[in-house]
Amino acid sequence: MLKSLLELVPGADMVYLGDCARLPYGTKSPKTIIRYSIQCARFLVSRDVDMLVIACNTASAHAIPALREEFSLPVVGVVEAGARAAVESGGTRIGVIATPSTISSGAYEITIRGLKPDAQIFPKPCPLFVPLVEEGWCDDEITEQVARRYLGCLMNSDVETLLLGCTHYPLLKPVISRVMGPHVRIVDSALSTARVVEGMVGPCYIQGSATEVTYYLSDTSPRFIELGEHFLGREMKYVYDVDLCV
Repeated sequence: MLKSLLELVPGADMVYLGDCARLPYGTKSPKTIIRYSIQCARFLVSRDVDMLVIACNTASAHAIPALREEFSLPVVGVVEAGARAAVESGGTRIGVIATPSTISSGAYEITIRGLKPDAQIFPKPCPLFVPLVEEGWCDDEITEQVARRYLGCLMNSDVETLLLGCTHYPLLKPVISRVMGPHVRIVDSALSTARVVEGMVGPCYIQGSATEVTYYLSDTSPRFIELGEHFLGREMKYVYDVDLCV
């Protein structure tokens, strides 16, 4: 998500909060996800941000209503943007892959059907994809084996569009595209959300340059920074620890 925002809104300074200490969100209860999301948002608001972008599908699926009730500034989530992009891609047979919590929430199914009532939706939780990405195995033989195991049912269902309903999953896009084949359109919910943000900000943020990103992490590790710099293609200069439970 952050990489897409940096590409599409290069003139905006950004504050990134990674709740690394309490990951993964995708296996936690809705009550806990909402509580954690509000704690994260309060910290970001205390840094005088103008907009909250919820770059986590699980948090977007469960916590967006609570966040919009709690805070007066714009709150953008990935579910709405991803669902719209999937519908606009064409076709009626839409596969959705995400964490177990996002799938169990039904958020994507509800949102897609609200936009396209005749859509046939095929949800599939893929819990091992996140740790594979965080291990750095984004285009690995083991990752492809896991992808074939998860995605076989979607291939058998003849889906026309596959929505990547987790912001980790676009990093596996080469493997996922190879497994699904060229006839399946792959929709990246992170990129779709960044495009929504692009449409909400002024021209100076789109045409500007030299974005500063300040990173706050609830658990800082050299491995996280190493992977982050690899995926972003840039140095993470300003990284700080934060205790979200105080």
